[in-house]
Amino acid sequence: MGILNVTPDSFSDGGRFVSKDAVRRQVDAMVAAGADMIDIGGESTRPGAPEVSLQEELDRVLPVMEWVKSHCDAYVSVDTYKPQVMKESIALSVDMINDINALESDGAVELVADSGVAVCLMHKKGTPKNMQANPVYENGVFNEVFKYLAARADACVQQGVKPEAITLDPGFGFGKTLTHNIELFERLEMFSELQYPLLVGVSRKRMIGELLGDVPVDERVIGSVAAASLAALKGAKILRVHDVAETVQALKVTMALL
Repeated sequence: MGILNVTPDSFSDGGRFVSKDAVRRQVDAMVAAGADMIDIGGESTRPGAPEVSLQEELDRVLPVMEWVKSHCDAYVSVDTYKPQVMKESIALSVDMINDINALESDGAVELVADSGVAVCLMHKKGTPKNMQANPVYENGVFNEVFKYLAARADACVQQGVKPEAITLDPGFGFGKTLTHNIELFERLEMFSELQYPLLVGVSRKRMIGELLGDVPVDERVIGSVAAASLAALKGAKILRVHDVAETVQALKVTMALL
């Protein structure tokens, strides 16, 4: 899954892909490099990020999504927690809703259930604005994340979402310290007990920078690729990445030599 942030303030590539030409070049490059899916985001969810208005997110996302759908054969995902953005994206035949709020917003479950669209349910603690303000897990981060994802998947199925439409995301960096992220990664293969595909997104995140000695975002590519390869070995089915070509190369070699 190649990341396409059409935002001015995303932590890694904010402002880079807000013109039509830049979007086209980036999508073409990701597809050529081996991206199976393009994940379009119109609101930054980096730690401390402010919310954007509904209309602004719609104006950012929908034209890009419509163009990508007509331009290439890659699956298209929209990264949003707003039901109205989901509704408009579904009307344009989006393939997946990637929701950091795990369809907890009013009306979100019904939209996904009625449409049959695929969905990724993610765990987070707090909101992007406050989630990194001393997150605490009294029962252990893995236990809490595992139970939350299991409960959300069950609730969605009970409300009409097809089980085969669901993917789960433990939400690395969303209300989690480096220690929390490491514990989740160490036990990543245990999420297979939930019997849903797992999406992992750690590309260029703070945890990679911290593990490398606080290197800046643009120097986290190799660390990100290493983490993505390990996630695949631990059972991840979708890897959400900025650096598609590098990740694809690493996966080809890893799987050939495994």
